[in-house]
Amino acid sequence: MSTPTVSHFENGQKDLQLSTITRILGVLGMIDERVLTFPDPRPFYDASRMSVWFEGRDGDTTVRCAISKEALDDHFDDTDDPRAAFLANREKIEREARQKYLGGLTKPDGTVLIESMDLYRRANRSAQ
Repeated sequence: MSTPTVSHFENGQKDLQLSTITRILGVLGMIDERVLTFPDPRPFYDASRMSVWFEGRDGDTTVRCAISKEALDDHFDDTDDPRAAFLANREKIEREARQKYLGGLTKPDGTVLIESMDLYRRANRSAQ
């Protein structure tokens, strides 16, 4: 961007387009372009870890995600099958995983783990 163009923006002589703002923020490293999707429909229950594991993708990066059985028991339909509880509430669980991931709330190995307290906090924030 040329110096005269920047000067016009600074002096209010020219309106900024959203595309220009986006480019500027991108150059400054101020735009988070990460997107966590969940293409694999096959979660699995790990009895030794007492959690349902599912895979997320951020571009070419695989992101391991899990929700504890305790969180499923505390916040979702009561069932003896944790995998079924996950599938019945998949959208809400994936939304929580996405928010934790984008907020940098991962374990040291990069895993996103949803625990019961995470869902209590979210419920309390929503109620306020």
